[in-house]
Amino acid sequence: MTFTARLITFRISHYCEKARWALDRLPNFPYVEECHLPPLHRLKTTPLGGNSVPVLITENAVFKDSADILKHIDQKSPPGFKLYPESLALRHEVEQLEAQFNHQLGVLIRQWGYFHALQNRTLMQQMWCDRVPTWERSLFSSLFPLTRYLVHSRYNVHRKSALIAYHQTQQIFAAVSHHLSDGRRYLVGDCFSAADLAFASLSSPGLVPPEYGGCFPELNQLPDDMIEQIQTLRATAAGKYALRLYRQERRRNKQAMDGHHLI
Repeated sequence: MTFTARLITFRISHYCEKARWALDRLPNFPYVEECHLPPLHRLKTTPLGGNSVPVLITENAVFKDSADILKHIDQKSPPGFKLYPESLALRHEVEQLEAQFNHQLGVLIRQWGYFHALQNRTLMQQMWCDRVPTWERSLFSSLFPLTRYLVHSRYNVHRKSALIAYHQTQQIFAAVSHHLSDGRRYLVGDCFSAADLAFASLSSPGLVPPEYGGCFPELNQLPDDMIEQIQTLRATAAGKYALRLYRQERRRNKQAMDGHHLI
């Protein structure tokens, strides 16, 4: 019997989108996406030695971080689908950028996004409950106050921190825009890499691309001040580049996306 990998996620998570996108690029790698309501994901991740998502369970190992998942996927990828260059110098550059986006951009944009989104209970129910088991969905109302408190506490989410996070996100976008100012199509070398995938996926809450592989609301469902800030990021060279990657790279893999299953 063929083993089918499992990807444990929150559907809205941009870190889960990073892993999901990488998996969807890989031909002939069947997997199922197992979506959960926070904090009930801990019932699945804690026994595996993890405390967050994404978690990828393969036949021989468990990967508990999006960066580790990408490196595992790269080992399984045929030529033309690699996310890390063969050149050691270029690979080092890709890994540095990916780490920067993981530890800075992803954290900042989550802090900013949750500040706005958590003010709308209906919106959070739509995003957190997408594709989760029925019994978990039924607990949303009772769990939401606790979960909102945990998010505010764990990620230091409040008005001032959100404003600072947005300004720091703008600085990262400015640096990426400058990096692209020589006309290059990708951040490193002449091929799509983990650096490009990380920037596009981890910036996605600030851009709301239509091709997003998880669950995002329509732009007009968001608060007016959040929409204005998203439009500002979209108008930058970095924002246009990330949206182009979603249109060209994510859409190109739509057949793969349609082929993976959700449970």
